[in-house]
Amino acid sequence: MAIIRPAARRYAEAIFGLAEQDQSFDAWASDLDRLAELLDVAAAEHALASPALTVTQKLNIFRAEIPELRPASGNLLRLLLHRGRLNLLPEIALAYGELLNRSRGIATAHVTTAVPLDDASRAQLVARLTQYTGQRVQLEASVDPTVMGGVVARIGDLLIDGSVRGRLEALRRRLAATGRL
Repeated sequence: MAIIRPAARRYAEAIFGLAEQDQSFDAWASDLDRLAELLDVAAAEHALASPALTVTQKLNIFRAEIPELRPASGNLLRLLLHRGRLNLLPEIALAYGELLNRSRGIATAHVTTAVPLDDASRAQLVARLTQYTGQRVQLEASVDPTVMGGVVARIGDLLIDGSVRGRLEALRRRLAATGRL
């Protein structure tokens, strides 16, 4: 789960407000994702971080790579470049996605298991988490062998630890509290 800085959240909230005005939620999401993906390319990131290029030259790089970029997204890009905040773009895209999902009643569950989930297990887990939260659930799964078995799920501030490691740790704490350890 990525950490999103407060500045990126503020930009995302402002963009979400703009999207509400003309119901352009999906268009903004698409533009932000494409802009963030461009920054994931090492050569592009290096060029765009270079102080040798002017803001106009950097904007031209974006326009050449993403010619269908909407004018409003271009304005955001220009603002970020002028303020030296282009590095926030991936975080802005993530924060905007969170806001969009929340507005649509979709909760993102960050799930960690000891082994990769097959399709049946994934569907069953989504169904249980949907029932538990009362929201539609979008799953982001990762694998961590130290979990040993079971599932650790984080949905917002809610942590559900159904892992073997978590159960063993709880047992150890109970035994230590009773003086049997």
